[in-house]
Amino acid sequence: MSPKQNAFECHQVMDPLHLVSYFTPEVDGRFTALGLDTPRMRYLAGRAAALGPVGAGVVTATFYTFNPGTVAEIVPRAWHIASPADILAARVDGVDEALRRLLGDELVGSAEVVEAAALARRATEACTPEGRALYAAHAELEWPKAPHMVLWHAITLLREHRGDGHLAALLNHGLGGLAAIITDGATGNGLLAREETQALRGWSGEQWDVEAAALTERGLLDDDGVLTEAGRAVRAAVEEDTNTAAAEPYRALGVADSERLRRLCLPLSRVVLDAGVLPGGAGRQITAA
Repeated sequence: MSPKQNAFECHQVMDPLHLVSYFTPEVDGRFTALGLDTPRMRYLAGRAAALGPVGAGVVTATFYTFNPGTVAEIVPRAWHIASPADILAARVDGVDEALRRLLGDELVGSAEVVEAAALARRATEACTPEGRALYAAHAELEWPKAPHMVLWHAITLLREHRGDGHLAALLNHGLGGLAAIITDGATGNGLLAREETQALRGWSGEQWDVEAAALTERGLLDDDGVLTEAGRAVRAAVEEDTNTAAAEPYRALGVADSERLRRLCLPLSRVVLDAGVLPGGAGRQITAA
């Protein structure tokens, strides 16, 4: 299997273990206790805190798919409510608590988790920061001590590394933030329905419809909002470029150890998915093993 394919397969299998950062009551509760009072604020602040108390423009640029006006309303107000350091600490504590509940003591303390953590951390050693702002910010954070948290942090680094490359691919293929959301949803791969996506990312129905009309005019969507052949080609090219840009950690890890990492993470991710804490669309991410 090529490093590019390994990058895709590993991402599919490991991603549910990262998504506990956003969709578990433990993390949500700790953020709420700090005073982060809306789901959008909790998501934006929780993920952007690694950047430090940056302005709305930096968060808009690195998150890409959020309405800039929405980000401006939330950031930097969030930093006046709670410091990035306190938000980061709450996130780590919440994820720790959530993974311990979901996986249970036996899995959390297992030799398999220790091995998976070591392999995933090794893969991150081949990540580079050039052009990858969110990855670089998270890479400067202190590594946790517990193996299950080392695994989560390593997966987070690999995910942000991949995500930064994905934004470059979207930009290169002429898909801005809202166009990226709409065309991704049209592939059937989106985690959230349109209404949920709009609510989280701050786009109005009018803005959505205007962008969908522009995509139709470009020939990427048909009149029913379905991807055309050209639209499918663009999305396929974005994913191809994303996997290419994400390949180096798995090239460095090697085919056998990448396969081992996937097999070690597969039962862990299945436990998380079976618990039903993630959006329904996340279930697709466990099909590749």
